[in-house]
Amino acid sequence: MITPTLDLERSLAAQGYDLITGFDEVGRGALAGPVMVGCAAIWARDLEPLDGDDAVELSGRTYLGVPDGVADSKMLTEHRREAIFDELRDWCAAYAVGQASNTEIDEWGITYALGVAALRALSQVERELGLRLGGESTIKKASGESAGKIVEGRPGDSVGESIGNCGESVRALPKVAGILDGPSDYITKALNTFDAPDVPIPADITTKVKGDQHCATVATAAVIAKVTRDRLMVDLAQSNPRYAAYEWAHNKGYGSAAHRTAIAEHGPTPLHRVSWHLT
Repeated sequence: MITPTLDLERSLAAQGYDLITGFDEVGRGALAGPVMVGCAAIWARDLEPLDGDDAVELSGRTYLGVPDGVADSKMLTEHRREAIFDELRDWCAAYAVGQASNTEIDEWGITYALGVAALRALSQVERELGLRLGGESTIKKASGESAGKIVEGRPGDSVGESIGNCGESVRALPKVAGILDGPSDYITKALNTFDAPDVPIPADITTKVKGDQHCATVATAAVIAKVTRDRLMVDLAQSNPRYAAYEWAHNKGYGSAAHRTAIAEHGPTPLHRVSWHLT
C-alpha cells in the first residue's frame, strides 16, 4: 500500500501559498444518495521541509507530519476508516464535506454537481478559519483543535458539527491552494456560477491523478468524505421501512445486484438519481 506524503503540499507552501487544501469525492457512481466532496485544510506555516514525514519537534515547535494510517480510502477497510476518522479530523486545521443531492445531480449532471459540492466544502472551511478576501484575518485557534462542518445541498438540512475556536490569535494571509484528486478541475469551472456558493478566497487548483494515494491532504479528505457518506447512507436506510429492500446500509447506494433488483421490483425512491440507468 502506498503511503501518502506531504511533498506536493510542501511544494505549494514554497510557492507562497498560506492555506493548502486537499479535495476528493465519494459517491460519483452511486445510484442513490448524494455525491460528496471532502476538503481537508492545513496551514503552510505548519509544514517543515524535512526528510521523512513524521512530525518532528524543532526549537520547541511541532511540525505537521502525515497522520498515522492514512491511505487511499478505497484501500482501507470500513473498520479502519472509522478507526482513524477522528484522528484525521483533528489533524486538519479545518475540514468540511460538501454535498450535492440526488435531485441536484439529476438537474445539473454529475460534473457540475461535484464542482458545487467542492465549493460548498471550501467555502465552509474558509469561513470556519475566518478567511476574508482583500485583507488580513484574525483567527483564534487553540493547538490541537480543528474546525469542521458538514454541509449539504438541497433538499435537506445541514448535518454535522462545528467546533468552536479559542486561544491565541494568529494572522492568516489569504492565498489558498487546492489539490484535487483526478485529471480534471471541476472546481474552477463551477466557481462564480449561479448555483455555486460564494467562496471568500478562490483556491488555485492543482489536479493530481491518484492524489488520494500520494498526497496526505487528499487522502485525508477522501477518508473523511467516505466515512461521512457511508454513515449517511446507513441512516437513510433506517429512516423509512420502504428503503429496507434497497440494502443501502450494505451497498451505500451503489449499483449492487440486490440494489438493482429492488429498483426493478419496487421502483426508484425519492433518493434515487432518476436520470441515471438504474436497472
